[in-house]
Amino acid sequence: MRIMGLDVGEKTIGVAVSDPLGCIAQGVKTILRGGPVLDDIKNIKELTRQYDIELIVVGLPRNMNGALGEQGNKILKFVEKLKDNLNLDVEIWDERLSTVAAEKMLLSANVSRRRRKKVIDKLAAVIILQNYLDSRYNSR
Repeated sequence: MRIMGLDVGEKTIGVAVSDPLGCIAQGVKTILRGGPVLDDIKNIKELTRQYDIELIVVGLPRNMNGALGEQGNKILKFVEKLKDNLNLDVEIWDERLSTVAAEKMLLSANVSRRRRKKVIDKLAAVIILQNYLDSRYNSR
């Protein structure tokens, strides 16, 4: 079962997919946002077909105290539009500090600032998806 992970931001959407066994997450691309939300969903839908995705996991940003902020509420609205337009299950996953973890990984690998900007959202999607996959494996 292949699963897609999304890190949805204001300007970009990082995309990751699992291997066919649902064990390992791999970064796929970063979708540049700017048009209508339905354009973003159209791009995601095409990727779900291309990778034969059965489930989508969307990172939900929460404040450190667990409360939802403005961005979290925007993500929930985006998730509802995904569910309305795709014939797939969509789950949310607590993504607190996933972008911070991605930034630290890239810094420790001495990735240039320009290159970091290009891959950070995709790497955050990988972290979100891998955490989700690990929790599924550990709960078996």
